[in-house]
Amino acid sequence: MGLLDGKTVLITGGARGQGRAHAVTSAREGADVILLDITTTLDSVDYPLATADDMAETVAQVEALDRRALSFDADVRDQDQLDEVVRAGIAEFGTIDVLIANAGIWTRAPFWEMTDGMWQDMLDVNLTGVWRSAKAVTPHMIEQQSGSIVITSSVNGLEPGANYAHYVATKHAVIGLMKNIALELAPYGVRCNSINPGAILTPMTNQQGAYDMFAGHEGGTYDDMINGGYGFHALKGNSFMPPEVIANTALYLNSALAASVTGVTIPVDAGHLLLTGVNPAPVK
Repeated sequence: MGLLDGKTVLITGGARGQGRAHAVTSAREGADVILLDITTTLDSVDYPLATADDMAETVAQVEALDRRALSFDADVRDQDQLDEVVRAGIAEFGTIDVLIANAGIWTRAPFWEMTDGMWQDMLDVNLTGVWRSAKAVTPHMIEQQSGSIVITSSVNGLEPGANYAHYVATKHAVIGLMKNIALELAPYGVRCNSINPGAILTPMTNQQGAYDMFAGHEGGTYDDMINGGYGFHALKGNSFMPPEVIANTALYLNSALAASVTGVTIPVDAGHLLLTGVNPAPVK
């Protein structure tokens, strides 16, 4: 018996990284999955986004667990596309029991140097995309008088991060959105919670911009990032964590184990938020 037997889980940003971990973990616990992601690029994003091959690999991993997967090349910025994914998913599986609003991007610049495009893309994907995704599934969940929505925030939903004010703003905002969704949907038996990941090793972080950030200079390396990850977390032995640690927490929130849990956010950060920190570059 799996924790999600008979359930259908919709995952945005499902082609790779945390999305793939959510898909495989949900399938392992008995769920069929609906996956959506984009295979185009965004001008403001300086690392490669998902590909059709990425999505095909995620589908293959789900099917290897003897569960069904339905995949879509769809954009969380487009309500019509999201609504069509929901319609097609219900037509195929009969229900959508869980939404994991996982799609997100991360770019970097001092806030006063950000372009309008950087700012707007971040809000459109990381905040408005979450609202649109929840909006798409909510009428169905109200009709069936049950459901679980899990939103991916960040430790930067609880603290700042230098040179990505737009990311920090969206990750703070989705916590507020989560609480309001939880409040408004509670009378219908629908729960909503969020997760605050620490440093997670995914294609979004495993790229040159993150190497440079942790190295403190251009030309940083993967090893610089991994070494820096140990200092980012308090818990022994934890550098950048595998995305499965987030998927396992979402599994709890989406299961009957959390049937009375709604409106909360759970840090999964290996103790990062326990750290008091120091000023690494004091100005005297």
